[in-house]
Amino acid sequence: MRIADVLRNKGAGVLTTSPDTVVRDLVSGLVKRNVGAMVVVGPDSVVGIVSERDVVRMLHEHGVEALECRVADVMTTDVVTCTSEDTVDGLSALMTTHRVRHVPVVDDGRLAGIVSIGDVVKTRMEELQAEREQLAAYITQG
Repeated sequence: MRIADVLRNKGAGVLTTSPDTVVRDLVSGLVKRNVGAMVVVGPDSVVGIVSERDVVRMLHEHGVEALECRVADVMTTDVVTCTSEDTVDGLSALMTTHRVRHVPVVDDGRLAGIVSIGDVVKTRMEELQAEREQLAAYITQG
């Protein structure tokens, strides 16, 4: 299955923020929308990604003052991305190798969506269920 299929099923909406957003506002947005990360966008492209994990590390290092910092001070700038033509299995390996849980989908330099580890697991479970049903149907038709 391709990433395009995952986005078609879950939707291509992506929550984004700017590098100048205050971390306190970012945290509010993460909580309000019940997501674990936001893609940081500049004028023309993805410039970073910021996750709950990034915020927790910043809080550990700097205390509550970290909430007044800008997202640019917290975000990961070496963003692992994929394309909509990549496979779910390939993305799963990429996530494992780079130890990331959220991967922006970028097609031709344009942000096209985001896939989380939860999306990957859900997709794989659906695939396994479909295979199980096909095998059961094959056996009972035998």
